[in-house]
Amino acid sequence: MLRLCGFIAVFLVAAFTTFDASADRRVALVIGNSQYREIPALKNPDKDAEDVSKTFRLAGFEVFVAKDLTKLQFEEQFRNYLAAADGADLSVVYYSGHGFQIGGENFLIPVDASLKNAADIEVQAVKLDDVLQQLRAKSKIQVIILDACRNNPFPRKDYWLRDQLITAGNTGLAQVKSSLNTLIAFATEPGAVAYDGAGDLSPFSSAFSRRALAPNQEIRTVMAAVRRDVVEATDGKQVPWENSSLIDEVVLMRRTSRPSLPPVLEKVVPSGVGPIALDLPEPVDVDGGSITVSIERPPALGRLLLDGKAVAVGEQIQGKDLPRLKLDVPKGAGATEEVDMLAYATHDNWGGGAQGIMVFRVKSGQGAEGEQIVASLETEQKQQVLERGIHITGAAEAIENRQISVPVGVGPVPLKLDFPTKDPAVSLKLATYPATGTLSLPDRALSPESSLMADEVDNLRYEPQIGAAEPVEVGFEIRADSSSSKPATMKLSSSVDPCDQVAGEPLDLQGVVPGLLPNEIGAAAVTACEAAVKAYPDVARFRYELGRALLAAGKVDQAKKAIQEAADRGHVRAVFELGYLNATGTGMPIDRKQANAFYAAASGKGDPYGMTSWGRALFNGYGVERDTGKGLDLLLKGAAMGHTYAMNDLAAIFTEGRNGVPADPARAVAFLKAGVERQDMYSMNLLGRNYLAGVGVEKNPGQAQGLFQKAMDLGQPYAPASLARMYRDGVGVEQNLDEAQRLFELATARGDQSGAYDRAALEMQKGDKADQTTAVRYLAFTVALDLRKELPGAQTALTKFAVKTKTAALKQLRDELKSKIPAKGSLDDQLVNAARAVWEQANPRRDLF
Repeated sequence: MLRLCGFIAVFLVAAFTTFDASADRRVALVIGNSQYREIPALKNPDKDAEDVSKTFRLAGFEVFVAKDLTKLQFEEQFRNYLAAADGADLSVVYYSGHGFQIGGENFLIPVDASLKNAADIEVQAVKLDDVLQQLRAKSKIQVIILDACRNNPFPRKDYWLRDQLITAGNTGLAQVKSSLNTLIAFATEPGAVAYDGAGDLSPFSSAFSRRALAPNQEIRTVMAAVRRDVVEATDGKQVPWENSSLIDEVVLMRRTSRPSLPPVLEKVVPSGVGPIALDLPEPVDVDGGSITVSIERPPALGRLLLDGKAVAVGEQIQGKDLPRLKLDVPKGAGATEEVDMLAYATHDNWGGGAQGIMVFRVKSGQGAEGEQIVASLETEQKQQVLERGIHITGAAEAIENRQISVPVGVGPVPLKLDFPTKDPAVSLKLATYPATGTLSLPDRALSPESSLMADEVDNLRYEPQIGAAEPVEVGFEIRADSSSSKPATMKLSSSVDPCDQVAGEPLDLQGVVPGLLPNEIGAAAVTACEAAVKAYPDVARFRYELGRALLAAGKVDQAKKAIQEAADRGHVRAVFELGYLNATGTGMPIDRKQANAFYAAASGKGDPYGMTSWGRALFNGYGVERDTGKGLDLLLKGAAMGHTYAMNDLAAIFTEGRNGVPADPARAVAFLKAGVERQDMYSMNLLGRNYLAGVGVEKNPGQAQGLFQKAMDLGQPYAPASLARMYRDGVGVEQNLDEAQRLFELATARGDQSGAYDRAALEMQKGDKADQTTAVRYLAFTVALDLRKELPGAQTALTKFAVKTKTAALKQLRDELKSKIPAKGSLDDQLVNAARAVWEQANPRRDLF
């Protein structure tokens, strides 16, 4: 007896030895571009993307899948993906479609690219290096897989690359230098062409999907197998190639879980009454595979039977057959109560295993006491069957038709299903995996083939995919053994927190919404964001958005504190915002050096606002030694991420030609058109001026008028004056001085010093009918708003007016103020100070436009 107890103890140690639990964040973006609009379509990429996305989902990745992306759609999808990949252990981008190289730089081609003009590559294509740089800023390990090595299909051969025109390569992609812990795989070797193949899938994608699901294979081993398959499929014409600097192992299809078994079971078995059902629960493979069972130690006191046949030591049976095992203990055993045991081992498809133990007490089945034991076992078995049926029904009811709203962008959220049973025999197999987002348990991500035990269900979590708005279905098959099961389906929908809705930031790579400009943030934003910070204290984004809301409410000191807290907690846009506060002197003295330090830090983390501001500073030497090349490169990277401010800066550089960068109005127009396509009101106004003057485009006053009007309707500060000049001069429209006057006044109210200057000039053109007080008023606004001293003539003109006129204008301005301001300096100084105070009273924030 002591020996048996010792043997049981050994098995107990083995049975409860566990693997280290892990639930790494792994995110994949899969793109298939087939339906090109300006060049021949490709037959495989759509199917490639579908197949590869299924592969990554089966491997437990959060998968973003996109087909036939335009440039704007790529920017949106990529931003959503980057937000999800923030802090990920592994980020993957898989691209199938057209791509080619220019000067050693690789470009991926959206489906709407025409690439007819030299500047089109910068606004219509996607630079691979920009993609890689963003991934490096977001994740620990980066993998890029490219099935894009096809012939260059565009007739044009030279394109702008930074400050030079470079001839495009005709075939394949260029070799890429990867940074630490990065793997870049190509469908074929550098400079060579990849083939579409004869089937629905390209040879490369087909081989990858097949090989990537090999369990526990390191990715370099997987890619070696892919290479062998592709070489064989193409008769040696195509040789996949990769460049790796990985220092950590990357396993796509990880299988580290073991079949799930209940704790040690106990049962009373009578002797001499024939085979008795052991009622062992069916083992479950949480990774969704099949399970076999081998008998490691059979009972010593009886025979183990399956469907009437003896089961020998070491014999393997299917896991689904385990509940049908019976034990036949011959008459005479258990005359006095004896202890026996069954030890069995389970094995999954991936090399994992676990031990199961049933300890039973053998009692004689003869006599009145034996009959009572048998009757009790029969009753117990019937009760167990009844209870499991009740458990399955109750479990299905707990899930069926549930509709759960889950907040997006706050990490995995517990579903709180209040599952009604912890019965170790009850398990759930995923029958329908959500189309977007990820299901997980604290110790592992779930894939479409996963199962989970009843006692795990209350820990089930869902993380919605950023940017996915449609509800998703999750279907389960709830079962207690192979003969009884019930289906159940629930719906999950994502919800955007009110704070994100009212104070989210555009192009925030840690954000979840398209975002609002500062002037679009309303009064209710502070309350919404305070609630979000309280509900999710660890989500830094909400602290940043609270800072934006506080700025909109004029609570600058509180705003600075919230923004600083967000930056300290890792929110990159908050770091940029600290730079902006220093640059504009909002709540603090202007400190350009400190602003640049914040801009550089945000830029290094891939923030498009940071790249643009730091690039602008470097290009122009604002508070830092000028570095034209690096500055231009950062502005181009900011524009590539869809930041229209960068596009407008680049347009100004290329229109005029600055710091050694040659003038090219057509290149400038390409960026302005890209800004207009993204609904940027500044790009609209600037492009309207180009159409009006015929710079870089054919002169077209009608186009100019439409652009000025749309920009003005969006709130752009300079567009009213642009349109006013057309009415003043009768260019493209019938001359209308009253309309010009109204528009110049609107421009002044929005802070346009040139509009104020033109309004003063328009008044003086009335001759004897001129209201000189009005002219003085608008000259005062001109000087007050001209912070860069771009209109020195306004100050000179102001000095020429009579004291009486200026005194009347000053009184008029002071009467409009809600509070008095000190009367300091000359009369002209007082006029300018009063005008500035009136404007700031109407526009309390400096970052509205």
